Amino acid sequence: MQFRFPDIDRISFWIGVLIATVFWWIVAAIRPLFAQALQNLKVKRKEKKEKSRRANPIEERYRQMILQQAQGLHLAAALFSLDEILMPPALLVPPARLASGAFASTEDILHLAVPYLPGWPELAAIYNAPTMPLSQALSGGSDLVLVGHPGCGKTVALAQLASQVARREPSSGLPIDSLPFLFHVADLDLPLKNPPSRRCPEFIEGCCAEALLNPIIEMLAERAALIDLSRLPDFIRQAFSEGRALFLLDGLDELPPEEIKAAADYLNQLKQSYPATRLVTTACPECLDGLLDLNFVPFSLAAWNSRQRAEFLDKWSELWSRYVAVEGWAQPVEPLLLNSWLNADKITPTPLELTLQAWAAYAGDVRGLRPLDGIQAHIRRLTPADTPAATLELLALQINLALKPVFDPRQAREWIKSYDAPLGYEPAESDTSDETSEPGKSRQARRVGVALSLSKGAAHKQEKAVSKPGVLEKMAASGMLSQHRKDQMRFTHPIFAGFLGGKALVNYRTETTLEQPNWSGKQLALLYLAAHSDVTALAESLTATPERPLEGKLLTVARWLRQSPGQLPWRGQVMAKLAGLLQEYDLPLALRGQALAALVQSQDPGAAALFRQLFKAASPEVIQLAALGSGAIQDSKAVEDLADLLNNPSPNVQRAACLGLTAIGTTPAIDCVGSALLHGNESLRRYAAEALTNHPQDGHAMLKEGATVDDLLVRHAVVYGLGRVGQPWADELLAKMQVEDKEWIVRASATEVLENRQLARAYLPSPLPPPSESPWLIAFAGKQGMGISPDKPATDLLLMALKNGSEEERISSLAYLRQRPNEKVLSALYQGMYGGDAALREVIFQVLSELEASGVPLPDPRQFGVG
Repeated sequence: MQFRFPDIDRISFWIGVLIATVFWWIVAAIRPLFAQALQNLKVKRKEKKEKSRRANPIEERYRQMILQQAQGLHLAAALFSLDEILMPPALLVPPARLASGAFASTEDILHLAVPYLPGWPELAAIYNAPTMPLSQALSGGSDLVLVGHPGCGKTVALAQLASQVARREPSSGLPIDSLPFLFHVADLDLPLKNPPSRRCPEFIEGCCAEALLNPIIEMLAERAALIDLSRLPDFIRQAFSEGRALFLLDGLDELPPEEIKAAADYLNQLKQSYPATRLVTTACPECLDGLLDLNFVPFSLAAWNSRQRAEFLDKWSELWSRYVAVEGWAQPVEPLLLNSWLNADKITPTPLELTLQAWAAYAGDVRGLRPLDGIQAHIRRLTPADTPAATLELLALQINLALKPVFDPRQAREWIKSYDAPLGYEPAESDTSDETSEPGKSRQARRVGVALSLSKGAAHKQEKAVSKPGVLEKMAASGMLSQHRKDQMRFTHPIFAGFLGGKALVNYRTETTLEQPNWSGKQLALLYLAAHSDVTALAESLTATPERPLEGKLLTVARWLRQSPGQLPWRGQVMAKLAGLLQEYDLPLALRGQALAALVQSQDPGAAALFRQLFKAASPEVIQLAALGSGAIQDSKAVEDLADLLNNPSPNVQRAACLGLTAIGTTPAIDCVGSALLHGNESLRRYAAEALTNHPQDGHAMLKEGATVDDLLVRHAVVYGLGRVGQPWADELLAKMQVEDKEWIVRASATEVLENRQLARAYLPSPLPPPSESPWLIAFAGKQGMGISPDKPATDLLLMALKNGSEEERISSLAYLRQRPNEKVLSALYQGMYGGDAALREVIFQVLSELEASGVPLPDPRQFGVG
């Protein structure tokens, strides 16, 4: 039977087609309106939800409480608020890591010529290396650990971030409904006495996990308003459950390794229980125990460059004149003279050192321009009357020997009982109460008691108040000591403890301190021991044999050069070893760069002659480092030699020479760079233009003029210089050249520079996916005809990528291999570091440095046949 279509009425058919066409045309026309209406509904719901949150009085009072706390977390809080004196903290931009499989390279002159030294940020500050705000690093989604030596501004960075989030500022890099929780590790009383167990079936449901929040709730209850106490626990638990919590934990950089691990365990449990919580903490470069295993990404705080130091001193002088100079007791000062004197020293002080130097200079109790003098003046200022200096030194020494930066005052009184005031002292109930007493009660009683005992006109005294404060109480009242939960105490800043402990160590054997594990208290005590005595025997002992592969002992002693008196025998010996390390051509540039940074910071007059002598070395990398060294110490005698290096065949030597001449900054030096811009080859012109951005006076004027000259090569080079300036006038000029320049190559280069700014996101740390979900590793496994099982380690495949992959694949493999530092992996890392690939060598060195800081023992590379 033959099939036939049914008869269709033509008129009805076309009417149907017309109706359908009109219907779908109407749907297509109003579809954007539906989408917009849906979007508006979502926005209104979000605004309503946000409005209800803002209407929540407990949240508003909590934000104000955190803001008030953060504004007092800096050394000069007795004089100014944080917002008034703040210099916005910045992070060093690290070399591009391939954690997320996205490879990015850059030809920025600083990344190519100046080695990345997270533990020595002063060299990067001298040459204005790229930095990023903390908010930008947070926007990548990873948890961060702020790395830096004591005094670099880690606490201020956390306080600024807490202030931004408390104010709901979009510039924080976090959602505006985020809630900051800012604590010092001493406030948490770790390790927890009854931590939640992963075996508990309720843990997954979140019941046992709530116990992790108890220390947070207890601490905040001491600070909160009375009206909020009943609702505070639910408010905090809800913030963590909703993923709005930003947990900022300060003080890990002050702890010995075992206590760091206890804090890391707490952070791990907190993250597992509340995965959406964002974490930011602090650490020293050499002490990252347990943090990298939790996928914290380390970022080094940038040191202040000369412009930032001058800006800080201008702020200080203006605030001092406004608030302090008007007091009757204040001495008259000349801000211009004082600021010029404070800026005269070529050394790069830390923010803490510059703050204390400025305070001492303006207060009139400074005794010298060394960083040591400012610290000593501040300690004298905080020392209570009738308290012998030996008391403070003995307390600091005992804290160091006991590895107890956070200490029990009852034990401390035993340490210093010969200096305390036992006759008039009656211990308050808090001194003998059990540690499980009501949180905050004993501390409040002591605070009230001390205040009443020091008040001359007090008409009422509480029954349990101390009748005469002891040494510890007086030190707490003066600001030398800080008080924490469960009656715990610590020095307000670890540098004060290190300074006093190092001074006391002069009359004590150092073997006990040397036997300690590596922690900031040990390093500070040894540093200030070298500042107060001749440590020739100790330095010789530590540097007698090389410590491969990172030369940790030599670089530890090298830090002492900056604070120690000149003309001591050990200084020359250490500098000779540093000069030898700098010339080891087969070692990573980042390792030799640390030797360079130590020589620059030593302020030794012999460093200038050494750098000039190294201009004749056979290795281009040695010449490169020597050029950077001459520029860093502003050696005007090296100008002619640096000008000759502009003709060196090595591009990095040319870059370093341009940077060195610009850093010296004299008229002859700037003229040499200007001549290279006008008459050099195309590459040299670009290096000169990029280097001139570091000289705001003459350099920026040259770039402005160069943007309008007829020479095509000059304008082409100037484009790259303008891209590094980072100021509105430069961006406007760059945008103008992008559109109006008559040569297409200049327009194209301007477009390239503007687009490359987006590559900054390549530096943002993003959470590392499992190997089985990593796109680049899946592609590499496919090329090898292999698969990746999510249940088995991919170590063998990663080692294959490290050995045989492309540059991107080899560097990408290191992010995963770092997590499994067994003997096989370490052998492969050593083979790669001592191989011929310079880029891979530098990344492996950073990985090995992080492994050692995490407590992984690194064997001598010679046992693997290298080094």
